[in-house]
Amino acid sequence: MEWFNILAALITLAAIFSTFNHRVLGLPNTIGVMAIALGASLLMIGAVRLGIADPGWFAWFREVDFDETLLDGMLGFLLFAGALHVNLDDLSAQRAVVGFLATVGVLVSTLVVGLVGFVLFDALGVPVPLPYALLFGALIAPTDPIAVLSILKQAGVPRSIETKITGESLFNDGIGVVVFLALLGFAGGGHGSDAASMARLFVVEVVGGIALGLGLGFVAYRLLRGMDNYQVEVLVTLALVTGGYALATALHASGPLAMVAAGLLIGNHGRSFAMSDRTREHLDTFWELVDEVLNAVLFVMIGLEVLVLPFTAGRLAAGLAAIPIVLGARWLAVRSGVAVLERFRRFTPHAVPILTWGGLRGGISVALALSLPPGEARDVLVPVTYTVVAFSILVQGLTVGPLVRGLTVR
Repeated sequence: MEWFNILAALITLAAIFSTFNHRVLGLPNTIGVMAIALGASLLMIGAVRLGIADPGWFAWFREVDFDETLLDGMLGFLLFAGALHVNLDDLSAQRAVVGFLATVGVLVSTLVVGLVGFVLFDALGVPVPLPYALLFGALIAPTDPIAVLSILKQAGVPRSIETKITGESLFNDGIGVVVFLALLGFAGGGHGSDAASMARLFVVEVVGGIALGLGLGFVAYRLLRGMDNYQVEVLVTLALVTGGYALATALHASGPLAMVAAGLLIGNHGRSFAMSDRTREHLDTFWELVDEVLNAVLFVMIGLEVLVLPFTAGRLAAGLAAIPIVLGARWLAVRSGVAVLERFRRFTPHAVPILTWGGLRGGISVALALSLPPGEARDVLVPVTYTVVAFSILVQGLTVGPLVRGLTVR
C-alpha cells in the first residue's frame, strides 16, 4: 500500500473516530480516539477468529512503521508545539523538581522496574534476560509528553503540579532514550557499553541536543524579529522543526530535546520580542491545529497497534502484572524526589499521589519497544509495554482529573 494511501486511511479514521467521540462519548479527544480505535481493533480480531472477517482487511496497517513514524516523523512537531506554550518562568520555578524527576527519577524507575520485572516475567513463564528487563525499565520509565500535554489540559491539575508534570515529560523522554540506547548497546554486546561511552553518549545526545535547539531557536528568533509577515514567520517555525530535527539526527544529538529547547525559546523570548499580536495569533492557531491533528492520528495508531502485536495469554498476564510495578516505581521516584527537595521548598498538598498517577506513559514507550532487535525478548516486551501504555492512557488519563478534585476538596 502506498504511503499516501496509508496516510489517507489514518487521517480518515482519526476524523471519523474524533467525530464519534465528540458527538457520543464526550471524552478528551486523545483518550476517546484511542478507546474507539482499540475497541474497533478488538472487534476485528474477534471477527477474524470467528471466521466472519478477513485478516487481509487490516493488512495495510502492518506496513506502518510505528517507531519510525513517531520517533522520526511526528515527535518533533508535537514536542515543539507543546513547548511553545510552556511558560519559562513557571518552568524555572520548578526546575529542581523537573530536573530530579527527568534524571534521577528515570534511573530509579529503570532499575526498579527492570529488576522486579526480571523476576516477575520468569515467574509467569515468559522469561527475558536481565539486560532486556532493564531495557523494559528504561523504555517505560519516561512519562510521555504527548499523552501528558493533551490530557492535563482538561484535568484541572493545580498549576504548579501541571508545570512539574509537563516540564518533566518534555525532558525525560530524551534522558530515557539515552538510557535505553546505552542499555541496548550493553544488551547487544556491541560497542558503547562501557562507562566512558555511556557518558559520551549522554553529552552528545542531551547536552548537544539542548545546545543545538537553543542555537537554532536563536537563529529563528533573529529571523522573526526582522519581519512582520505571519505567513513567512509560520514558515520559519515550520522549517525550524523539520530542518532542526533532521540536523539533530544527522549530528547524533537528541532531536526531541532540541525541539523542546527551540520551542521554549520561541514560545517565550520570541513571542515577547519578535512577534506582533497578529503573528502570535496565527502562530498559535497553526501549531495548535498541528498538535491536535497529529495527536488524533497518533492515538488512532496506538489503538490499532494491537492488531499486529504478538499477544498470548502469558504475555497479557505479564503486562497486567507489570502495571503495579511501573506505578510503584513511579511512586518511589516521586517520593524520593519530594523527600530530598522538601527541605528547600514547599510542595502542593497531595503532590506525590498526583505526580505519581499523572505520570502517563504513551506512544514513545511503544515506539522504543518496537525498535528492539527481533527475538523472543522483543516478542514478550512489546505486548507487555502496550498493555501498560493502554492502562496508563485509558485508566490513569480518565481518572487523574477526578483524583485531583477528590484530593483537593478534602
